[in-house]
Amino acid sequence: MIKWEHSIFALPFALCGAMLAAGGLPTLHQLLWIVVAMVAARSAAMAFNRWADSAIDAANPRTSTRALPAGHLSPTFAVTFILVSSAVFVLAASQLNHLALFLSPVALAVLLLYSYTKRFTRWSHLVLGFALGIAPSAAWIAVRDSLDPRILLLTAAVTFWVGGFDVLYACQDFDFDRQAGLHSLPRYLGIRGALWTARLFHLIMIGFLVALLTVFALGKLAIAGVVLVVLLLLYEHSLVKPDDLSKLNAAFFTMNGVISVLFFMFVAADLLMRK
Repeated sequence: MIKWEHSIFALPFALCGAMLAAGGLPTLHQLLWIVVAMVAARSAAMAFNRWADSAIDAANPRTSTRALPAGHLSPTFAVTFILVSSAVFVLAASQLNHLALFLSPVALAVLLLYSYTKRFTRWSHLVLGFALGIAPSAAWIAVRDSLDPRILLLTAAVTFWVGGFDVLYACQDFDFDRQAGLHSLPRYLGIRGALWTARLFHLIMIGFLVALLTVFALGKLAIAGVVLVVLLLLYEHSLVKPDDLSKLNAAFFTMNGVISVLFFMFVAADLLMRK
């Protein structure tokens, strides 16, 4: 039910936020509990999404073999898993600082309630983006016990990055969304229009990353990281065409995991070299 590897999407950006807050490496205590919080939050969010969408998944041929609609796991197990993961997340926040603990229910609300947005808005892709985008800001809070407006640039970048690749991913459910009355940008714009919207979202992401480089006065390695992100996004979009979605999984899973990890590595190297 839970794809642990999906944590790789937001975790590197969270670690970027932590390193920017620390001006280098955070303490081992902070790193440990940030990673625990990230994995627990992602697990709770994904399990809740599977539980909330179990009836929808059962009706969709693409998702009907998932654990809950296929009967491999029970709804009771899913709810228990959500509660345990949420508790671990709050525990992790309590080990960081008071502000992290105070805001942990807010973060959980954003992560869990996203699952219902496609029932009433076509902009659910950006809500999902924001759910992952709060990771670097949350990591900043975990290190500093305060929030600097500058880190919101990375939150915005992740929001549009995730929103863009979620629009791509939603293209494969174009027909089902129309039949089931679910809201998505592909349903309203068509596949071609959705692909152009995803490109626009990723262009906006790059703009926020460039702004991030400027406000934190990051150096050549971080700049190279952003250039690499641009090249990888161009390649990602070259894999998906209006009349050929066969390489969508490669664009979604492989490329976006590579993008997040490489961006973190270049920013981390830049911060450590500067220090």
